[in-house]
Amino acid sequence: MSISFSAVCVPFVESKVPSYLCSSTYQFSFGAPANYLDSESGRRVLLHGGPVHFRRTFCGLKRWIVENLHLEKHKRKLGPTNEFKSIKNQVKDQLQEDSNAETTKITSQVEESSVPSFQPHAFVDVSTTTAESPFIPKTLSSKFPYECGEGPTLCIAVVGATGELARGKIFPALFALYYSGFLPENVCIFGYSRKDMTDEDLRSMIASNLTCRVEHQQNCGDRMDIFLSRTFYINGGYDNREGMSKLDVLMKQFEGKSEANRIFYLSVPQEALINVACSVADNAQSVKGWNRVIIEKPFGFDVLSSHRLTQSLLSKFQEQQIYRIDHLLGRNLIENLTVLRFANLVFEPLWNRTYIRNVQVILSEDLGVQVGRYFDGYGIIRDIVHSHILQTIALLAMEPPISLDGEDIRNEKAKLLRSVWKLEPSDVILGQYKARAGDKVDVYMNSLTPTYFAAALYIDNARWDGVPFLIKTGMGLIKHRVEIRIQFHHVPGNLYREQMGHNIDLATNELILRDTPDEAILVRVNNKIPGLGLQLDSPELNLLYKDKYNMEMPDSYEQLLLDVVDGDNHLFLRSDELAAAWNILTPVLDEIDKKNIAPELYELGGRGPVGAYYLWAKHGVPWAED
Repeated sequence: MSISFSAVCVPFVESKVPSYLCSSTYQFSFGAPANYLDSESGRRVLLHGGPVHFRRTFCGLKRWIVENLHLEKHKRKLGPTNEFKSIKNQVKDQLQEDSNAETTKITSQVEESSVPSFQPHAFVDVSTTTAESPFIPKTLSSKFPYECGEGPTLCIAVVGATGELARGKIFPALFALYYSGFLPENVCIFGYSRKDMTDEDLRSMIASNLTCRVEHQQNCGDRMDIFLSRTFYINGGYDNREGMSKLDVLMKQFEGKSEANRIFYLSVPQEALINVACSVADNAQSVKGWNRVIIEKPFGFDVLSSHRLTQSLLSKFQEQQIYRIDHLLGRNLIENLTVLRFANLVFEPLWNRTYIRNVQVILSEDLGVQVGRYFDGYGIIRDIVHSHILQTIALLAMEPPISLDGEDIRNEKAKLLRSVWKLEPSDVILGQYKARAGDKVDVYMNSLTPTYFAAALYIDNARWDGVPFLIKTGMGLIKHRVEIRIQFHHVPGNLYREQMGHNIDLATNELILRDTPDEAILVRVNNKIPGLGLQLDSPELNLLYKDKYNMEMPDSYEQLLLDVVDGDNHLFLRSDELAAAWNILTPVLDEIDKKNIAPELYELGGRGPVGAYYLWAKHGVPWAED
């Protein structure tokens, strides 16, 4: 590398030249500051003028070389973390400089007596110009704390990094994936929020929530240190457009020339979602790889607000880039539904109205689960039923997809949801727990916000015609319980009716899928009790996960984040699924808004509203045991 002027060529060490003037050829008058006289390999800085100006400029160049040699020596003492801090400070300074000088006109020649307002990126070789945001700084060192390998890089940005969800779930899940080897080594984590923090502040905040599972205790501390050293904080301020431009620049520093993939987890309030998402789309997307955006529920308040949100997102992203996440869908119970159905000949032929009498989907939370503050106004219907319950029914009842590709599965889910009848208010029971003085619960709800929902759904297709799908979900109930119960019809002309007694429902065959903490697959069958005489019993054949599989179950966020990394979107709601779910629930939500339906009160820690028992009886379904 060299600087040429007339017939004189001055060589200097290439590694000492900063990369922030690396994209173009620059021209300077002799009045330009000496600290801009540098270029990347293969470029030249052209100097014009007489001998007096040459001497002045050469002295400035000599001074610049000495100062930079001293700076490089100082950077090596600081170590990689402090070096990256200096990069971030350069970003901040250059953002301010670009903002102040944005309208300044730069010319290639200035008067000798003047002090020019000079921007190094004002003279750009057209052949190297790319379309970039006006906020992107051009004066950055190309060095990053880590040297990327030849493989593609992955940058993950957690927007809303100081929130409870990010601290308690997202960062621990990312760490679990990292030490388990499911994230590439070329990965970098960025925490983004408005708080004034440093990298070390973010690392200290999340470190207390990072743990290693029993089977990964070896080298846990070392892997945790590496993970934290790859985690950086960005204060985005109150202008998301500028903040995302800053994030984009820092990601580029890590990515270098490699293929660059990015994930943006938008853990932000609903009212800020559109602004943040649009800022990401316009200022922080990679042009050298794929971009994926994760959005937390609720996905709108009603059908109209959800449609507006969807249209805003689709105006900036493609459908396959959007991952609407519901952590309840990351449970192993949900992942296993399609395996049980389509990988076992014993079940698939029975999966229709000819053999199945009813299906019950039950999700109850005990006193240990507190509702979030956003729950007021949304209630359990918008929070749990709209996404988790209806998605569970869709996976359970859909037709076989043509493949396991995410889009093929989502096609079948959407078709199933469009076949569900709209809910009638007469088939719905709402409830709200009543807290007494001294109960350790947070009560944020107004008088009509339901904390309990029971309903009977019917699917209008040939497979499920006439089969009731009963939903029961609530907060503050007697115990935590997540299960799916599939009850089969009675045996026609049963020869053992007399031995079964008067309550033949107790002898009904059932397939029970139970989630944590006592995850199991149970099959209820009729069996002869050993001994003399003929007495029948209905025991459960059981597969208990804790006995069969000696492993700690991963958190649902781990599963879903891994799906995002792999591009598997079958557990994430597509726009048409979202609209179909709102279509099912809208009649009931309208009645609630009109105050035509009032929740039935039930005791905190009880079994829920009494009306749910009558609803089950109305549809000829025996109440599942608690």
